[in-house]
Amino acid sequence: MDWSIFTTTFLTIFIAEIGDKTQFAALAAASQTKSVSSVLLATILALSLAGGIGVLAGSLLGKVIDPEKMRAVSGVAFILMGCWILFKK
Repeated sequence: MDWSIFTTTFLTIFIAEIGDKTQFAALAAASQTKSVSSVLLATILALSLAGGIGVLAGSLLGKVIDPEKMRAVSGVAFILMGCWILFKK
């Protein structure tokens, strides 16, 4: 286990998820039920699956695309999605 990579990845994803739509969806679901443990388990499983897909895709793409290029493309895609969200009507 590379603890440096673990810590960097954990902090990056944790900070990115604070205030994200996923957190608000979990908040809304938990507020509408007394079965908070069901919401917690469903949220953990959904985020784990989504994260697993991202890790698998990144691992496969990393074998065919230069990591620096992939980082640049990811950054540009992130910015474009942000602009789309800000300026869509």
